[in-house]
Amino acid sequence: MTSSDRQIDSQTPLVVIGWREWISLPALGVRRTKAKIDTGARSSSLHAFEIEPFMVDGEQHVRFQVHPIQRRDDFVITCQAKVLDIRNIRSSSGESSERFVIRTPVSWMGDTWDVDLTLADRSLMGFRMLIGREAIRGRMLVDPAQSFFGPRPGRSRRRSPTGDPKPK
Repeated sequence: MTSSDRQIDSQTPLVVIGWREWISLPALGVRRTKAKIDTGARSSSLHAFEIEPFMVDGEQHVRFQVHPIQRRDDFVITCQAKVLDIRNIRSSSGESSERFVIRTPVSWMGDTWDVDLTLADRSLMGFRMLIGREAIRGRMLVDPAQSFFGPRPGRSRRRSPTGDPKPK
């Protein structure tokens, strides 16, 4: 049984996370991106552009590009995924728009599970990814006064000479 297959219930201890964390999207080729944890948002969203739907064996897929690093538009990853749904999503400003929804594994703090992501232009937002409450429900508790409980994927945490993680 993998960690993503475990039964989530009231007996499972919840992991504490901060209001922003480093995550990876292995199936999309995104080794790391900084995500804002937003319990006020129901769904999760990934910054995507050049979104192009196409068909594979009668099933709708979508090809898109992402800038996984904040303030770096020169680094681009081209991704593709099966379309799970097309949903009408209302933004925090009250605007409504149709968005493609994909389901992809998210790796974070030593665990991996599938998360539904809407694809949206987040170029004017502070974070390239937003993790909504549905993605963390029953798994994590958010400490809004803290950031980066987990290490940056692809990098090890800096350690003091005694081997303990350095304080933030």
